[in-house]
Order: sequence, then C-alpha cells, then structure tokens
Amino acid sequence: MKPEARKAEIADLVRREGFISVEALADKFAVTTQTIRKDINQLHEAGLVFRRHGGVEPITVMANLAYGVRQVLNLDFKRKLASLAAEYIEDGSVLAFSIGTTPELVAQSLAAKEDLTVITNNLGVGMSCLGFKGCRVFIAGGEIRTSDRDIVGPEAANFFGKYKVDIGIFGIGGLDPEGHLLDFHEEEVMARNSILENCRTSFLVMDHTKVNRPAHVRGGHITDVDYVFCDRALPANISRMLEEANTKVIYPKESEKV
Repeated sequence: MKPEARKAEIADLVRREGFISVEALADKFAVTTQTIRKDINQLHEAGLVFRRHGGVEPITVMANLAYGVRQVLNLDFKRKLASLAAEYIEDGSVLAFSIGTTPELVAQSLAAKEDLTVITNNLGVGMSCLGFKGCRVFIAGGEIRTSDRDIVGPEAANFFGKYKVDIGIFGIGGLDPEGHLLDFHEEEVMARNSILENCRTSFLVMDHTKVNRPAHVRGGHITDVDYVFCDRALPANISRMLEEANTKVIYPKESEKV
C-alpha cells in the first residue's frame, strides 16, 4: 500500500474506532512501528488526528477528512463502485452529481458515454466531463470551497431545483445504524436533498467505511433512494429496510440494469 493511501486509511479508522495503538496499526498494515509513528506525526501535523503516548485518537472537532485524503481513501473500492454505476447510465442521460470524491469517480467512468447532460456543484465532476463526446456541463454558482473543490449553500440547492434529471448521483458523509443519511454541513445536505427531490431515479454510491461513520447533520433516509451501490454487504437491519422499501442494492458482481 502506498504511504498516502495508508495514512488515509489510518485517519478514517481512528475516526470510526477511536484510540488505536501504534502496535495495532503496525500489525494491521504490516509495517514497522517506526513507519506508523511517522504516519501519525504527519497526520497530527495536518490536523486529522491527535497523537498521544502509545497511539493515536480522533480529533475532537467534527469535520470531514481533507479532500486530498479522501481522494486516496479506499480508492480501489470506490473505482469499482464508479465503474458499476456507470453501467447503469445510458447515452443521452441527464445527470445531477453531488459533491464528493466517489461521485467524481463515477463521472470519470462515463468517458465512453455520449450526449450526456451533467448538472453539478462538484468542480471535479464538471472538469472530468468536459471533452466527453456531446456532453453539456452546467455548474452551480456561488462561493467555491477550496478545501472541498465544490459549491454549496442556498444558491447551489436552488440550482438543482431548476432541473428535472434522469438520474441523481450522490454520496454521503456517513450512515447511522437507523439508516439516516449524514453529512458534515447543513449546506451539503440541502444540495443533496435538492438532487434527490428533482431526479427520476436516485443513485447513492457509498463504500463500506461510511457505515456507522460519525457525521452530525442528518438529511434523508437510505430508503428514500432507488439504487444503493456499495462494495460490501450492508448491515442486516439496513438490508431489511431496503428490501421493504423496494430499494435495489447493487454490489460489484450484480449486472441487472435500470
């Protein structure tokens, strides 16, 4: 595993599980304790974790991981999800994309599609789709969050309300045990809900690390979604909810199409 990917996994693991010893991390990643201490020092200096004697623990401020960290975190899983979701998108579709690195990877997986219309507040999505054959890209207005490379706020939420799209594609910051969709800021939830309300079919793309991941702003429920793309089996209670709601859960081996 590359150092940046390992550090990203350490940061997310600590966020979800709390204090972890240096020795436990060294065993998990099959590296020396010296390597783990170096990783922890760099994460501590970046403000992503808190270093303490013998290990590392979460920082007390609730915030999402830095964009660069999220880009490499669970990258292989996210690429599989992105390629899978792309199989369910036809030429000529009108698509709304939310913020986040996983929706961005879905957009990148659409390079072979033609005549798409893309509506987004995600700068990475917009730039990825430029140059696709026949693709039109519409970007929300407002202030750019340099830390996340996106645009959120009332203007972005209103922007999505101007369209009725074929498919809305979005990620989440976390999923709680009751199935509520979580994010880190109210503005993020506003934009995501606007996409959900203004699409004919909704795609939630999430890797397994989002399950029980703490985020403090609630908006929507997983049963509101038409399709959930996930790289691993969801908890049994969540799976039952989705089955009762007729929400389809798509794992990498499935091939049924919309």
